[in-house]
Amino acid sequence: MEKELIIDSTPTVVQIALLEQGRLVEIHHQKTNTNFTVGDIFLGQVKRTMPGLNAAFVDTGYKKDSFLHYTDLGPKLKSLLKFTKGSIHGSQTTHRLDDFKIESDIIKTGKIDQVLKKKDAVLVQILKEPISTKGPRLSCEITIPGRYVVLAPFQNGVNVSKKVSNSDERKRLQALVESIKPKNFGLIVRTAAEGKKVADLHEEIMSLMSKWKQVQQQLVGAKPPRKLLSELDKTSSILRDLLSDSFNRIVVNDSEMYQNIRTFMGGIAPSKVDMVKMHKGRRPIFDEYGVTRQIKTSFGKTVTMKSGAYLVIEHTEAMHVIDVNSGQKIPTNSGGVDQSSLRVNLESAAEIARQLRLRDIGGLIIIDFIDMKNADHRKELLSKMKQFMKKDRAQHTILPLSKFGLMQITRQRTGPVVKIDTSELCSSCNGTGKVQSSLLVTEEVERDLEFIMQSHPKIRLRLKVHPYLEAYFTKGFPSKRMGWWLKYGRRVKVEGSYDFALMEYKFFDTNNDEIRL
Repeated sequence: MEKELIIDSTPTVVQIALLEQGRLVEIHHQKTNTNFTVGDIFLGQVKRTMPGLNAAFVDTGYKKDSFLHYTDLGPKLKSLLKFTKGSIHGSQTTHRLDDFKIESDIIKTGKIDQVLKKKDAVLVQILKEPISTKGPRLSCEITIPGRYVVLAPFQNGVNVSKKVSNSDERKRLQALVESIKPKNFGLIVRTAAEGKKVADLHEEIMSLMSKWKQVQQQLVGAKPPRKLLSELDKTSSILRDLLSDSFNRIVVNDSEMYQNIRTFMGGIAPSKVDMVKMHKGRRPIFDEYGVTRQIKTSFGKTVTMKSGAYLVIEHTEAMHVIDVNSGQKIPTNSGGVDQSSLRVNLESAAEIARQLRLRDIGGLIIIDFIDMKNADHRKELLSKMKQFMKKDRAQHTILPLSKFGLMQITRQRTGPVVKIDTSELCSSCNGTGKVQSSLLVTEEVERDLEFIMQSHPKIRLRLKVHPYLEAYFTKGFPSKRMGWWLKYGRRVKVEGSYDFALMEYKFFDTNNDEIRL
């Protein structure tokens, strides 16, 4: 599968679009002045403990206190607190843990006020970015990720990613990493390590150890709150986590970022440096590579698919709800209603999996699929949904369809849902109102046209629109109307009328009767 990364950099924000086979599947935004990114490590101070929630609120420098639940403390909390206190006061003089005595684990069913108290200094890592009125969510299970391995201080095991399916390779990586693992450090071997030599893994472990050394050195005499280690910027972290042989192009429009990415790529994948390209065209980079168009057609409340079926996506405080609708333009095939419902549901499942990644929707998601009575069809839908979600890096759980035909999905939430306004200011009302994106309207016209051509093969068509759309369909060479003639072998007459709203359109037959869909 071909993958492309299109990066639009401005002085205030960096936007990153991930394309798979030319389709937009992820869009990331990062403000250049952000201080609270997932993976950042802070020295925080406990402001208060909440026994009722079994959690503590920690000052990390954000305007709202950060949230630390007991289950996110990790079993090695005592060792972490001992290391933190020793480093601050000078008794812990090295980042290495060869001579460090690991303390006993805290119990899983313990209480927050048994292990933390007010004004305690604690080493924490951002688990979830601030969302709405909530501060960041924290974890005390510190990890430092690399391309091939993840370093976990105070642990002592080696775990190989489940995605490494070859048993011999798993055993090789396990034995190899255990032979070079620093004492009292745990390591998680990532999928990208498959086939790598000991020198590559050892070099990265030393690089991660140097970052841990930076954390320890900044702890000396430190007073909370203080940031100790920043996660890579969004672009570099995506490259680190996603880069594979299927990537074939990375395009960026900023010369400084272009050089930084080439340098970063030279460190993790020297053979792929040449895939980094500098965009020099006059058109905006997202327009040039079709990202803007896909954003317009993908982020509305209603998402329409090629068949004419559509999704309605609603966001509430407690959950996200997705309704699947077949639309009015889908004829039942020879398999009957059940087969048509299955076809629509499978198409919708693929689009839903894409939308979850694209909008980074997390938490509880309820999907109301079209009812299916056939038990085999219900099983097939569940199987396909799991298959479509395999590409999703976020942790997720998918439950079978309930008796009411609802599917429940929980998906890891690390930041706020990506929301993009797809409406445009109306040119005829000087911005006092909004209309649906013109890109969406033109696609709807072409979808309706295709349906009419199939269902009315002999009828002569006339399309009536606002002159704005008439010009869009008829001007230029080749024009849109000319493309219709080449595709269907039939002429479509396009008329402009100022009686029509800007985005209004209607189809008529030779008797001047409107063709209603």
